Amino acid sequence: MAEEVRGPDTTALDEVVTFTSELIRIDTTNHGDGECRERPAAEYVAERLAAAGIEPTLLERTPGRTNVVARIPGTDPSADALLVHGHLDVVPADPAEWTVHPFSGEVRDGVVWGRGAVDMKNMDAMVLAVVRSWARQGVRPRRDIVLAYTADEEASAEDGSGFLADRHAALFAGCTEGISESGAFSFHPQPGTTLYPIAAGERGTAWLKLTAHGRAGHGSKVNTANAVTRLASAVARIGAHTWPVRLTTTVRAALTELAALYGIDIDTNDRDLDVELLLDKLGPAAALVEATVRNSANPTMLKAGYKVNVIPGQAVAYIDGRTLPGGEEEFATTMDALTGPDVDWEYHHREVSLEAPVDSPTFAKLRAAVERFDPDGHVVPFTMSGGTDAKQFSRLGITGYGFSPLRLPPGLDYGALFHGVDERVPVDALHFGVRVLDHYLKSA
Repeated sequence: MAEEVRGPDTTALDEVVTFTSELIRIDTTNHGDGECRERPAAEYVAERLAAAGIEPTLLERTPGRTNVVARIPGTDPSADALLVHGHLDVVPADPAEWTVHPFSGEVRDGVVWGRGAVDMKNMDAMVLAVVRSWARQGVRPRRDIVLAYTADEEASAEDGSGFLADRHAALFAGCTEGISESGAFSFHPQPGTTLYPIAAGERGTAWLKLTAHGRAGHGSKVNTANAVTRLASAVARIGAHTWPVRLTTTVRAALTELAALYGIDIDTNDRDLDVELLLDKLGPAAALVEATVRNSANPTMLKAGYKVNVIPGQAVAYIDGRTLPGGEEEFATTMDALTGPDVDWEYHHREVSLEAPVDSPTFAKLRAAVERFDPDGHVVPFTMSGGTDAKQFSRLGITGYGFSPLRLPPGLDYGALFHGVDERVPVDALHFGVRVLDHYLKSA
C-alpha cells in the first residue's frame, strides 16, 4: 500500500486564520480612482514568504500599488508551471451597515469577519499557509508553482495583473494553467445536496459609456431635443431588453451535470431545449448558471445637468455589459439598436471572455481534491458571471480556473457575501480550503 501523503501541519491551520484576520485589518479599499495602496498588504505577504525561504519580488507600476510574485521550484523541471494568484485589494465597505467593523478582522464564534473574508484575502491566506507548511515539512511540488499577489483587481487591473502580464511576463515563464478566486465553494440548493462549482469560464467585460446630445435651454421651454430624455429612453430600453439564450461549452456542461443530479433528461444540443423551463426545474441550483446563459447589459450610473431649471446639452450613462464567448458581435449590434440615433456609445472598459476545458486532466484533479475531503459533495463546472485577473494572465497563454475551496454551512449565502455587507468566512471553511489546496497543489 502506498504511503499516505502528509497533509498540512496544525500550524498551517492556525496561520490561515491569523493571516486572514490580519490581512483584513490592512485597509486596501479600491474605489477605482487610483488612490488604493496595496503596499502594506504586499509587504505583509512578502515578509511571510521570505521567512519560509521563498524569495518574493515586489513590483509597482504606480507607487504604492504593489504586487508580489514568487516561484517555488518543482521536482520535475520538464513539467509546465502552475500559476496561483490572488488579489490584495477589496471593494469599499461602509462601517455603518456592518454588524462588526469591516476592517476589524474580528474572529467571533468560529467566524472571521471583515471585507476580504471571501473576496479574496481568505484565498491569499490559504495559499500563504500552505506554502509555509511545505517549507516546514520539506515538501516540494511536482511542478513549479508561481505565486502572484496582485493589486488593482477590483478596478482596471492596470496596476496589477495587467501590468505584470505586459511588463514582467518572464516571471511567469512555463506557466500554462492557473487557479484563483470564485470556485469550489460549497453551495446547498436543497437539504442533503452540496455542490462545489469550479469555474471554467468567465464572461467578457463590456463596460460602456453612453452619451446623449441635445439642445441646451431653459427648463420651462418646449424642447424636443432634450439630452436627458434621449438618454433616459435609451437606458430604459437597455434595462428592459431580454437577451437571447446563448449556451457556451462550459454552461452546457454545467446544465448537463445539474440536470443529471436532479434526474432531468436533457440534450443541451437540442435546438428546442427550453432553457427557462430547465432553470425553473433546477430551483435554487439555477443560480449557478442563470446569469451566464446570455449576454447582459445593466445600467449602473447616470450623470446629467447642473441646475434644475436648465436643460443640459449632454447627458451620460454607464452600462455594465457582459459577453459570452462568441457573443461579442451580437452585443455590439444590439447596443446600436437599443441606443438609437441620438445616443452614442463606446467601450469604457473591455476584457475578453474565457473558457477552460472541463474534460481536462487539470479539472479532473481539481474535482478529485474537493471530493477527497467531502466525498458526498458534487463538483460541477460553471462560468463566472463576472471576471477575475485570469483575463489578464490569459494574454500569456495561461488557462485559468476558479478554485478557492471553502466548505460553507447551509444557510450562509456566499453570493450575497461577495461585495456584500457582513462579509465573513467560518474558520472551519478556511481549514477545509487549506487541506484541499495542499492536496491539489501537491498532485497538480
